[in-house]
Amino acid sequence: MTDTEFMDRAEILLQSVEASCDRINDENRADIDNQRVGGMVTLVFSNQSQIVINLQKPLHEIWLAAKAGGYHYKFDGVQWLDSKGQGEFYAGLSRHASAQAGCPLVFAP
Repeated sequence: MTDTEFMDRAEILLQSVEASCDRINDENRADIDNQRVGGMVTLVFSNQSQIVINLQKPLHEIWLAAKAGGYHYKFDGVQWLDSKGQGEFYAGLSRHASAQAGCPLVFAP
């Protein structure tokens, strides 16, 4: 994957995270504040816990930092998968965001 391809795919992912936050806030009581600065999106929950998603351009990875730990995702040609076999990005984000928000949340592309 070239740097340009990575940035295009990563931008789609970051925009979908932002759109998912808007949808989630409209649908339930989660009240997620999402803040974007360049290639980083920070999700802040009502209990002030955070999830940070940022781009690692030199590695062509997306990093996710949550209370449960840090995760690295690489695009496999179809989806963003955890480099240590922990599954797909949106499933992982949904799991960690649900735990931190205290209610079920679903993030999707």
